[in-house]
Amino acid sequence: MLKIKAQQLTKKDFAPYGEYYKMTAPDGYALSGELHSFYPDRVLASECGNVGFSPITVKKPEKMVIKQVEYHTTTSELILPLTDDMILHVAQPSAGKPIPEQTKAFIVPKNTLIKMNACVWHLAPLPRKKDVLTAMIILPECTYMNDCKVVDLKIEEQFEIVE
Repeated sequence: MLKIKAQQLTKKDFAPYGEYYKMTAPDGYALSGELHSFYPDRVLASECGNVGFSPITVKKPEKMVIKQVEYHTTTSELILPLTDDMILHVAQPSAGKPIPEQTKAFIVPKNTLIKMNACVWHLAPLPRKKDVLTAMIILPECTYMNDCKVVDLKIEEQFEIVE
């Protein structure tokens, strides 16, 4: 079985898949007042209509064997891990055919907002240390019904994420 090593998140390595920002360690220019500093527009996502903010809970598996992947053709997906660092696997768009051999896995620190570009292969984030990860998924309303292509991987396409 293909094993993919989870790597530390860096701007350069994650750039082909999207962008991210550590929300609890803001940097750069801020609009500041007597009691506040506001760091505007650190991650941008262009969506039309309503946006859903949906919590997800994910149990830590004994082994991180990935048997399914998904993508969204018309929208980016944002994920904010709230209770633990998360492991996120991604692969570049490939016209609807999974490419497990080109998959990367990243260790995403808690409270780091990830934005994955449209058509990037992924699935649910996985907890790194805790038994259960709670994260926030941010997508246009009903994306899970209208723009979510889930593909079951053949046995020979399945892969395991390791640290």
